[in-house]
Amino acid sequence: MIRTFSLTAFLVFFQGAYLFSQNIVPQISNTARLVVHAQAGGYLSPQIKLGIDVLADQNFFPLLGKRVGLLTHPAGVNRLGISTVRILHQNKSVNLVALFGPEHGIYGNEKANEPIDNAIDPRTGLPVYSLYGKYRKPTPQMLSGLDVLVIDLQDIGTRSYTFISCMKLALEAAFENRVEVIILDRPNPLGGIKVDGPPMDTPWKSYVGAFNVPYVHGLTIGELARMAVSKPGVLDIPDSTRRAGKLTVVTMDGWRRYMSWPSLGLKWIAPSPNIPDFPAAVGYAMTGLGAQIGNFKHGIGSEYPFRILTHANASLDQLEAELKRRSIPGLSFERKSFQNGANTGLYVKVEDWSAWNPTELSFHMMQITAQFDFPNPFASATSNQGDLFNKHVGSSSWWREITQKGANANRTGFVVAWQRQARQFQIQSRNYWLYE
Repeated sequence: MIRTFSLTAFLVFFQGAYLFSQNIVPQISNTARLVVHAQAGGYLSPQIKLGIDVLADQNFFPLLGKRVGLLTHPAGVNRLGISTVRILHQNKSVNLVALFGPEHGIYGNEKANEPIDNAIDPRTGLPVYSLYGKYRKPTPQMLSGLDVLVIDLQDIGTRSYTFISCMKLALEAAFENRVEVIILDRPNPLGGIKVDGPPMDTPWKSYVGAFNVPYVHGLTIGELARMAVSKPGVLDIPDSTRRAGKLTVVTMDGWRRYMSWPSLGLKWIAPSPNIPDFPAAVGYAMTGLGAQIGNFKHGIGSEYPFRILTHANASLDQLEAELKRRSIPGLSFERKSFQNGANTGLYVKVEDWSAWNPTELSFHMMQITAQFDFPNPFASATSNQGDLFNKHVGSSSWWREITQKGANANRTGFVVAWQRQARQFQIQSRNYWLYE
């Protein structure tokens, strides 16, 4: 299904009808050959159709006769694992003229936080404009000559994961330059029911926190875009420009909010190097905030990123006893060796998905690190460390609490308040839902 959010909502339908009446039909033979190749490659049995699959079912009508730019990365694939770059480039009906890459690049082979230069894509010969280098927002020069910017990015449902920030800046730039935006929607791997964690205080808004939403937001990237376009003040552009812009979300077929990634029958393709699998995406929401300051390690660089915990100033026995003492809802901890048996840590298991509050563990980790580290590492943090922490967590009041009280911070009071705010957000965000 195609959802268009502008006064020209029926343009796609009439364009398709006109093309059929004129006997102008897309060339799909290349796509058909790609599907046969993917089926032979042993992919799983998909239970849904992604935005790119639905676009293909529509014979790419929204793109016909237009000069197309594509913002994507390795996880931008159809349900059989075929790259959206390849699908669009090899379809003779689509005039793909430029590629745009987020953090880690279009092929995911760039390190985190490393600037990326513009380049020529060796596979297609197309220019690749980096949105994680000199510029994070597309410039007018990058967008010149484009009629439409297609965005196909796999988010993981967590505010600080930068692909939604990249989407937001691209949306702003496109609207400012009168370029249509089409988002090919993809699942939120955590599903659309879990909403959890602190909202974003405005002073800490940044590239790792571009939306004022709970840390785990429960929306797809298409729903976030719809919210940004529908709600005044989300996009950092004049309101008249927002209202004049055209956003089309090509929605998925078959996805429902209760569906987390394992139920989809899709092969996981790493959207970034440290999220190689679904367990890492779950772990990012659970432990990512908890290791920002102090001597906790959460498995980055190991085979269990964001899932295995160690602490430099605590033995495994001490850490295990402390975590188990806290009886954190939905979680258990088991000893597991990692890095080819060189180390042992505590692997975080989600035993009860319904009881699990994704971010709660991180705030226990902050208290624990204040207990095991001396002096309180939050109180002694540098200005840069404090700023980075707050850009991720987003709560000035929690920063004051943890810096002043350390291990005795009123975690429960904050978590309860954030859960209440998360429920309010979920009610309000229903206005932008594309799926039940």
